[in-house]
Amino acid sequence: MPRNKQKSEQESLLEQVQCIAEGLGEMFAPFTEVVVHDLRSPEHAILAIHNNLSGRRVGEPATELGLARIQDQDFPQLLANYPNRFADGRSAKSTSIGIRDSSGRYIAALCMNVDVTLFRGMQGMLEQFCSTSAAPVKESLDPTNADAIRARIDRFAMNLATTSRSLKTEHRRALLQELRDEGFLEVRRSMEIVAQHLGVSRATVYNDAK
Repeated sequence: MPRNKQKSEQESLLEQVQCIAEGLGEMFAPFTEVVVHDLRSPEHAILAIHNNLSGRRVGEPATELGLARIQDQDFPQLLANYPNRFADGRSAKSTSIGIRDSSGRYIAALCMNVDVTLFRGMQGMLEQFCSTSAAPVKESLDPTNADAIRARIDRFAMNLATTSRSLKTEHRRALLQELRDEGFLEVRRSMEIVAQHLGVSRATVYNDAK
């Protein structure tokens, strides 16, 4: 195929993939991050990102999986529901779809990352709702375990049908008040844990907590 024609075909494919990504992003907002990677430019592979949960930006490089596809054209085209983890430690479930041109070369990838911690929080809420035990609920906070704080934040965000990183200023302030009332802010390094999970600076958290 002539070079110009091949390039035109690839650009057309990328446009369609971006349209699909936008639709998926709107449908599964705010719980699923949808990313389009242009594997022709691995140093600046991220072409589009919807419902940004990972903190990455357009123009950032390809992931290890993307590089593997570039180097091996026999790499599986579909990897579905594999365990993953965001940079701040949150658990994720991911699916990656390789996009080939007519020559069989990988030119792009469409990836979806679900923040599993949100649904674990929902699962806990459902278990509590369905419980028939008359015994009082007892709670203890493990000072060395940040998961308790993260789970509480996720439950707060879930009640607002959003994610922890999408909370507005007024919601963060309400969250901090609830965390203080429930004793979570007494946990060592609590403000640092909260800031990291919300994706804001510690200074912002301290200001919201005033």
